[in-house]
Amino acid sequence: MTTTNTTKARTDATDRGGDVRLAGISKTYGSFTAVHPLDLTVPQGSFFALLGASGCGKTTTLRMIAGLEQPSGGTVHLGDQDVTSLPPYKRPVNTVFQSYALFPHLDIFENVAFGLRRRGIKSVKKQVGEMLDLVQLGEQARKKPHQLSGGQQQRVALARALINHPRVLLLDEPLGALDLKLRRQMQLELKRIQIEVGITFVHVTHDQEEAMTMADQVAVMNAGRVEQLGAPADLYENPRTTFVANFLGTSNLIEAEVDTRGGDDIVVKAAGDKLVLPGARCSAPARAGGKILVGVRPEKISLTLADEAGSVPEGRNRITGKISNTSFIGVSTQYVVECAACPEFEVYAQNIDRDARLVPGADVVLHWNPAHTFGLDAAQAIDAGVAEGEAA
Repeated sequence: MTTTNTTKARTDATDRGGDVRLAGISKTYGSFTAVHPLDLTVPQGSFFALLGASGCGKTTTLRMIAGLEQPSGGTVHLGDQDVTSLPPYKRPVNTVFQSYALFPHLDIFENVAFGLRRRGIKSVKKQVGEMLDLVQLGEQARKKPHQLSGGQQQRVALARALINHPRVLLLDEPLGALDLKLRRQMQLELKRIQIEVGITFVHVTHDQEEAMTMADQVAVMNAGRVEQLGAPADLYENPRTTFVANFLGTSNLIEAEVDTRGGDDIVVKAAGDKLVLPGARCSAPARAGGKILVGVRPEKISLTLADEAGSVPEGRNRITGKISNTSFIGVSTQYVVECAACPEFEVYAQNIDRDARLVPGADVVLHWNPAHTFGLDAAQAIDAGVAEGEAA
């Protein structure tokens, strides 16, 4: 697509645009509640992800935006238009599913042109050509779907949806059928296409990496509710619940007791060790004597042999333990350390200057910058989200 055409696409999207607003939207099936009442705004022109494990309500929410499911309560607005009662074909949205649903008897050009021809548009060559160029398939126009790779077929499905100039493109696990390498390539392609056309993308996925790579904002869903909403980096660095901390990557969570609070920092005691965390990164009440969960991500931690503990810089949080397991995975080595404060403390170390002495049985000091520590409410289940994160 040329710069002029891209600008026009952005202008058109803005003219017809507006936020996607869900107000008190819910869905029940008999006694089962798939989506509890939720309020959610998807900013116009953003790449927005609904992330969660199977059965969390993310696809049901997407289908209510599309009009494929009628909400049990609440409203759906696209810009200023209330579309809650409109059938799918009257909503200015298009949906791309995991199954591409291309017409096998039509070539790629005619698959993309299908929506235009259905609307009675006779001259389609220019628009189809621009869309095929956008998804980098201009030279494949006369091939049949079975002659294309899975990633190419997915791009045809995108072009077919985008050629109708929807206000919102809904993507339901669109990369789920692709292998890992191709899925990662398509993540970058999807983001490029979204930036180029400038319309709102709402993407449903169970894949944390997929959501973090592409989305401007992510809503982490669990049991029909939004656990936390925010930019990917903020969700990862500042989880507000144990579910988010465990589902988005891996977190070491330590049961601790608040010792003192002074200035901007909180000091806690955990199995005889004192740890410090910034008050701004603690979402739990932090009263002296109260219980909180202290968290730190595995890649934030360094390992030093116990007999070299004197080399650890002052001011760092530190815990002693014994390495119980190691896994070499190329880019990094993953260590599991037995500690009094946490029975399976995970550490990820980049393989830059790998210390061959860090093997199972070695006594070590785990240490990290206190600024990388966060605090959560201890009333939550410490392992919430662990199984879902592993399954995803």
